[in-house]
Amino acid sequence: MIGAFTGLLACQLAGEIVVRATGLPLPGPILGMLLLFLFLLWRGGEVPAPLAAVADGLLRHLGLLFVPAGVGVIAHLGLLAEALLPIALAVSIGTLVAIAFTGRLMQALARRFGDERR
Repeated sequence: MIGAFTGLLACQLAGEIVVRATGLPLPGPILGMLLLFLFLLWRGGEVPAPLAAVADGLLRHLGLLFVPAGVGVIAHLGLLAEALLPIALAVSIGTLVAIAFTGRLMQALARRFGDERR
């Protein structure tokens, strides 16, 4: 179990090292997750039982990882209130753009792969 957790942290560390060494505009943990994915593909796609157990444990307690973000929001409520309109616009427009892009992408993929449900 500790070995699997160490493996997860090693992937994250490798991602951070590569991002900082190359200057990629990508978060290190995302690159580390890609490295873990490639490693698992190299193993034939089979997830080792200890790694699955560690991942399940982390996912079970995922809500705890949002506590620091919630504290940050509460700590900066005044600043958020001052910038409420720009934040609301950015979130609204970003959401609409993401939905539109996802819909168009789905239509293009359905056409390409011949989905009958169009």
